[in-house]
Amino acid sequence: MNLKPHTLSVFDREINELRTLVLTMGREVEAQVQRAVEGVRTGNTDLLEAVRSKEKEINAEDREVFEKTVQLIVRNAPTASDLRLALATMQIATDLERVGDEAKKIAKAGLRLLERQPSFTPSVELDLITRTGVEMLHAALDLYARLEDDQASEILARDKEVDRMFKGILRELITYMMEDPRTISQSIELVFIAKALERVGDHAKNIVEHVIYAVEGKDVRYRGSPPPQPEA
Repeated sequence: MNLKPHTLSVFDREINELRTLVLTMGREVEAQVQRAVEGVRTGNTDLLEAVRSKEKEINAEDREVFEKTVQLIVRNAPTASDLRLALATMQIATDLERVGDEAKKIAKAGLRLLERQPSFTPSVELDLITRTGVEMLHAALDLYARLEDDQASEILARDKEVDRMFKGILRELITYMMEDPRTISQSIELVFIAKALERVGDHAKNIVEHVIYAVEGKDVRYRGSPPPQPEA
C-alpha cells in the first residue's frame, strides 16, 4: 500500500494551518507596534495598557507554533524542502513574538513618560521610523505568505534606512540633553522607544532571511560576517 500521497496531504494541511497562525500573529504584532506609538503620540494610557496586556497572547501563540511544528516534524518525517519550511515557520513566529516584545517596551516607556508629566518633552520624528519598520514587516510577511523571495533584496536594503533614522533620532535627543539637562529623563525614554522601533526593522529583516532559507535553501544570515578564525 502506497501511503505517500496521504502523508503529503496531511503535512500540507498541517503546515498551512501553521502558516495561517503565523500570518495572524504577523497582523497582530503590526497592529501592536502601531497602537503603541499612537498611544505615546496621543498620551492614551488605555491604549498603552492594552498593548502591554496583549503581549501575553502573542507569547502563547509563539509557544503554540513551536509545539505544533515539533509535532509536525516528528509525525511526518518531512523531505528537506518541507523541513526547511517548517523550521522557517517556527523561526518567523519567534521573530514575531519579539516584535510583540518591542511593542510592549514602547508601551512601557510611554507609560513612564506620561506618568512623569514633564513640562517639556523633546519632539522627535517617530512616525517615519514606525511606518518604515511596519512596512518592512508587512512586506516580509507577504513574501512568507507567497513563499517567494522576489522582493527580498529591496526589503533588506530598507533595514539600513531604519538604522539611519534611529541614529538621527539619537543624535537629536543627545543634543536636547546637552542643551537642557531637564530633558534627560524624557529623552532616555524616547531613546528606548526609537531603539525598539529600530529592532522591528531588524526582525523584519530576519523574517526575509528565513523566507530565503525556506525557498532557496540558502542561509544568508551571516553574509556580512567575517570568516571564522582558526584556533591557535
